[in-house]
Amino acid sequence: MLEVAIDAALVRRLIAAQFPHWKNLAVRPVDFGGWDNRTFHLGDEMTVRLPSAAAYALQVEKEHRWLPRLAPLLPLPIPVPLAMGVPAEGYPWHWSVYGWIEGEIAKRERIANLSEFAADLARFLVALKQVDATDGPAPGQHNFFRGGPLTVYDGETRQSISALGSRIDAGAATAVWEMALAAAWESPPVWFHGDVSRANLLVEKGRLSAVIDFGTSGVGDPACDLAIAWTLFEGESRDTFRACLAADEATWARGRGWALWKALITAAGHIDVASAEIEESWRVIDAVLIDRERQA
Repeated sequence: MLEVAIDAALVRRLIAAQFPHWKNLAVRPVDFGGWDNRTFHLGDEMTVRLPSAAAYALQVEKEHRWLPRLAPLLPLPIPVPLAMGVPAEGYPWHWSVYGWIEGEIAKRERIANLSEFAADLARFLVALKQVDATDGPAPGQHNFFRGGPLTVYDGETRQSISALGSRIDAGAATAVWEMALAAAWESPPVWFHGDVSRANLLVEKGRLSAVIDFGTSGVGDPACDLAIAWTLFEGESRDTFRACLAADEATWARGRGWALWKALITAAGHIDVASAEIEESWRVIDAVLIDRERQA
C-alpha cells in the first residue's frame, strides 16, 4: 500500500499551487479528521479533504458530481464541494475543498433528546431515498459495496464469528447473519448515505444539524444506513427511528446484518486489544443479538 504523509504543510503547498487566491488563509487540522480522509481547516469558512489511500480517492469525483445535486433536495445541510484539486507535490490523488459546516460530532451527551434525534435522522434518510436515483452510482469499489447484497461479506463475517469462538454466542450471531442474507432487497435502487455513524452526524444545540461524509454513498439497498439503530439508538429511540423510516422486517433484518458485520470484524481483528472502539463493537454485537430476540 502506498504510504503518503498528509499534513498541513502539504495542504499549504497544494493550495498555493492550485488555488493561489486562497494561499494566505490559515491551514490547520480539524479536531477529528477521520481515517479514510484527512481534513484541514482552510481559513474560517472552508475545509480541505484529502483521501488517505487509493481506495478512498475513487469517492472524490463522485462527491463533486452528486452532492451539489442532492443538497437542495435534503432537509439538512450536507457538504458541497467548492473546488477539486489534482495530484501534485508528491500527493497522488484528486482532493477537495468544501464549505465548512458548523456542528459537533454526535456524542450522546451532546444530544438533547435521542428519540427526537432519531426522528430527525429518519426524516433525512427518507428524503434522501426519495431523490431520483437515475444514473446514480451503483455499489462497487468506490463505496466498498454499500447498497449491494450482504453476500459480499459472507466469508469475512463467518470467519469473524469463528475467530471470536466462545467470546460470543456463535449460534445466535450466525442466525442473525443468515436471516439478513435471506432478506434480499427486491425493490428499485434508491439513494443511501452508506456510513451513517456518529462521526458523520453533526449536532448544534442538542439537535441534528447536518450530515457529512458521503464518500460511501450510492444507489441501491438503503439497509446499510440502518446500522445506526444499534450503534447509537436503543429502546424508545430505536423504535422511533424504525417507525419514522417505515422499515419492514426484511430491511430491518439486513440493517442488523450490516451492524453485526462491522462490529464482528472489528472485534475479531482486535481480540486482545482493550480500547473504547473495541468495547463499542462488543456493545453493538450484544445490542444486535438482544434486538433479534426481542423481535422474534
